[in-house]
Amino acid sequence: MMRKAGSPSPTSIAPRGTMPKVRVGLLIAAFGLSLGGCGLLSLPGTGPAPDLYDLSPKSTFEEGLPTASYQLVVEEPVASRALDSDRIAIRTSPLELKYYAGARWSDRAPSLVQTLLVESFENSGLIVAVGRQAIGLRGDYDLKLELREFHAELFSDTGVPTIRTRLNVKIIKQPSAQIIASETFERTADALSDSVPDVVNAFDEALGATMKRVVGWTLRSIDAYQQRRKAEQDARRTLPSNEQIDEDGNPVEEKIGL
Repeated sequence: MMRKAGSPSPTSIAPRGTMPKVRVGLLIAAFGLSLGGCGLLSLPGTGPAPDLYDLSPKSTFEEGLPTASYQLVVEEPVASRALDSDRIAIRTSPLELKYYAGARWSDRAPSLVQTLLVESFENSGLIVAVGRQAIGLRGDYDLKLELREFHAELFSDTGVPTIRTRLNVKIIKQPSAQIIASETFERTADALSDSVPDVVNAFDEALGATMKRVVGWTLRSIDAYQQRRKAEQDARRTLPSNEQIDEDGNPVEEKIGL
């Protein structure tokens, strides 16, 4: 759901020669005041404030997702210059990108998606610690994101936009910086009308479905990776000491006590 933030002083007589200057000053001030109404309207930043729109995090998820005892850092998505903005984008053709007038997101789109994804992970109740990169959290895993699509589309004559979101996600194991999983998630949703509130509601639906899939996929992917690592470590322990290898595949030298 969108979340629309004493007694008058004696009269003094000016010295000779000063009265014309006073009159000129008063005339300039009066002329400025008379133009104030029109002049202010032409100055940048003085028009009506745009309507600000927010989107909602996910709070319900599929059953049976694994719990997590690791720390996860969600990085701000990389985005094209056209999407790295607080303006609400709409494509009227595959090669043309415009923006809705008088409407803005509550934050830049990449930062907004990052915040909502962190809140969605928190709302799952399945992970011990999750946060954004900006707070300096040192994670066991990093979520690298690329916001590839986040716009409305109006290619047909129906007059009703379709919302498209596409997010590429990579899970990075730290501190080795190893990519353990990568996936792209895409979702569309049709707006009920061409009004901005209906368009924003469709954004909320499409992004919400995308985030729900990202949360579930991330938890399952890291759990599967940890299970594989544990199985590999258990297998190494059962090998003769002269055949054991470490996590990097190198032979483990037999330790001789002194």
